[in-house]
Amino acid sequence: LAAGWGSGMDAAQAPSPGGCELVQSIMDCTGRWLRSIPGNLRGHTEQLFLDDNTIQVLGNASLLLYPQLWHLSLTRNRLELIEPGAFLSSQGLEVLSLTDNLLFTNYSLTAAALSALPALRTLDLAGNQLREDMVSVLVSNLPSLESLSVARNIIMRVDSSIFTNLTQLLELNLEKNYIFEIDNAFEGLQKLQRLNIAYNYLPCLVGFDLTQLRVLNASNNVIEWFLTLENDDLFELEVLDLSHNRLLFFPVLPQQSKLHSLLLQNNRMSFYQRLPNGTSLANVTMQFLIIDGNSTNITTVRLWDELCHSNLSSLRLLDMSQNQVWGLPDEFLAQMPSLTHLKLNQNCLEAFHLSEEDPLAMLTELDLSQNQLVELGVKAGVGDILPSLQLFNLSTNRLQALPPGIFTHIRKITTLDLSHNQIDLCPQPGEAESLPCVDIRGVETLTHLSLAGCGLQGMGGRPFQGTSLMHLDLSDNRQVLSGDLGWLQDLVLTLQVLSLRNTSLSSTAVDFSALSSLVRLDLSGNSLATFPTSLGTLRLHSLDLRDNCLPALPPDVPQLLLGRSLRELYLSRNPFNCCTLSWWDALQQAEGLRVPDGREVTCSHGSHVLSPGALPEPVLRSCRWQRADLALLYLVLALPTSLTLLVAFVVIFLILKDKLLKMVKTRCGASSPY
Repeated sequence: LAAGWGSGMDAAQAPSPGGCELVQSIMDCTGRWLRSIPGNLRGHTEQLFLDDNTIQVLGNASLLLYPQLWHLSLTRNRLELIEPGAFLSSQGLEVLSLTDNLLFTNYSLTAAALSALPALRTLDLAGNQLREDMVSVLVSNLPSLESLSVARNIIMRVDSSIFTNLTQLLELNLEKNYIFEIDNAFEGLQKLQRLNIAYNYLPCLVGFDLTQLRVLNASNNVIEWFLTLENDDLFELEVLDLSHNRLLFFPVLPQQSKLHSLLLQNNRMSFYQRLPNGTSLANVTMQFLIIDGNSTNITTVRLWDELCHSNLSSLRLLDMSQNQVWGLPDEFLAQMPSLTHLKLNQNCLEAFHLSEEDPLAMLTELDLSQNQLVELGVKAGVGDILPSLQLFNLSTNRLQALPPGIFTHIRKITTLDLSHNQIDLCPQPGEAESLPCVDIRGVETLTHLSLAGCGLQGMGGRPFQGTSLMHLDLSDNRQVLSGDLGWLQDLVLTLQVLSLRNTSLSSTAVDFSALSSLVRLDLSGNSLATFPTSLGTLRLHSLDLRDNCLPALPPDVPQLLLGRSLRELYLSRNPFNCCTLSWWDALQQAEGLRVPDGREVTCSHGSHVLSPGALPEPVLRSCRWQRADLALLYLVLALPTSLTLLVAFVVIFLILKDKLLKMVKTRCGASSPY
């Protein structure tokens, strides 16, 4: 509801006051460095935006020319005062935004001006350094108000005197104040549906009785207890956000409600029915002393039985991530037959059991990641326990296997994350056949599988047979590409995204040419010293070659089938040679191809690390010399040597000519008869 702080404009860049833009009946004067409302605008203006200006006073005559105005925004000005008669000519105003101003200075006069707006429905007073007594005065005569924001002020305590006359209020935003106490502040707001009290300092919410409220955001406080008033009334509550607090126990919710989203992440919550050391607190009760004026009430709560008294049959989203949950109470999930999303990640779970008592027939997403799971149990002989489950996240646990046949109970699974567990895939080769493993063969619905960081070593057999995998993540498995790579044959028709990051891949280890459906390939963090030629025939859209040992790419990459289909190419952190950058120039000219990390790409020349797009002239000259024709260089070196040898031969011949002729004549000559 509240707008953020804007940056001021430099005076030298300030547009002229006459630079407002008019579109139909909407006048936009945002950021025009105005000190007052322009008087030369058209009278039929219905919406006027004056944000990011320097207006300090809204005078009695400021809006005389705008009788049809129904929306006025003065966000991020220096507004200190609205004179009492400022809105007399604009009594049809319905939406007024005064965010981030200085209204605390003359709030009583401003309140008088606001009281002249009988049709005002939405008022934003966020960021005005208002105390609770100031807010009470400002909104005291606004019975038509439906939405009010007083966020980012300095309100500390809220009681029934502040919002007394706001009988039509539907939405109230009190976030980012300093509220530490709420004393029957909302009793008179019979139509209130949305309440935001996030980012305050509330220690608890006890005796919650706002039956008409639909959305309550109490996140980012210091709440340790949430207790609903015990009665049989039907609460309209649909969304309850208690995340980022200090809850010690599961909240005591209304016995009858329409709650469909319950957000409890990042608290200190646990269940104490079964503790890790084998003890139990199942029979422990808690007494709350509630003092209301002169009356005192003691409420006794049996913490675990209380869960059963809350009707959670309509709950669809339950987020209990980032807590201290060791285990769930008996039949806890059985109370939630409509649950579709369950998040229990980042807790202390060591085991999680699925049984017929907790059918979870509607559950589509289950997140158990970042726990300490060593066991995932499925009660033998039951039917489809998770018949609707599509996303199952088990990453970062201590699992070594999954129950045999688990996927016969999960027939709609599409996404499975087993990353960072020490698991192996079935079938296991040879002597290891009896070791625990995960069998996903024949799971036809599975399309996304993550096995990153599982310590996989040379997958034997055909672990992906009968699947339709489209996304496969094998990153951070240093030995996964050792041995037979026949497992790839079951993926050639369907696989679209493959991650082999940090798998010790060398240039010749894998032939990618058969993976004709592949569109995204991650080969980063490997030992590639040459560009894999098998990539040339693929129609990839994205290729990641970061953190390898590549000195260059083939100059004809843009002309290959790969180059014509490629849209993203990641190349940083490779030891490219600054003197062999013809491929880089070709990439820059390739149409439709981006190098998102282009600014991080470097090349080496001697001991210097440079940007390939801005090589200095001495480096270019050095590279031109290195690229000179070696044949010409050899000719230049050989010609003087040849001439020297020829001259030496001639000189020697001339000096020894007579002796050589006599020698020849002596040995070869013979007398002739006459």
